[in-house]
Amino acid sequence: MSGQQTDHTQQVADAGHTVVPAISRIDHIHVFVVDRSRACRWYEDTLGLTPVEAFASWAADGGPLTVGNADGSVHLALFERPAERPAVPNRATIALGVSGPELLRWHAHLQNVLGKSIALVDHQLSWSLYFSDPDENPFEITSAEVESVKRLLAA
Repeated sequence: MSGQQTDHTQQVADAGHTVVPAISRIDHIHVFVVDRSRACRWYEDTLGLTPVEAFASWAADGGPLTVGNADGSVHLALFERPAERPAVPNRATIALGVSGPELLRWHAHLQNVLGKSIALVDHQLSWSLYFSDPDENPFEITSAEVESVKRLLAA
């Protein structure tokens, strides 16, 4: 190494322990569904997520059907699970962040598309909407723009 240490070597040397490497983003989230075609339609109609062409080949032979948003910042990998498998409650919620004004647009959109009332929950440090896909995978749409949401609700 001729006098130079790699980043890894330096991390190990620092205080005798390693430093946790940085994570740059969530790449994708696995979501288990009974019927990928039906789920794909729901994700497109409800969340605006469409199949990602670059990953279409993965969907063959039981691999994931990857759906994403227009700018590629959100990817969900839809895996098909057997319908006869007993339903196990999913405790992991997929939370998607939006601006304050977008949260209120999502509120109206979800109530319209899902055909039911969706509560707007005030967490003091954020506002959230909670709902599930047809396979009971839980979702949250949240905004930390608390004052913006309060102003818009008051108007």
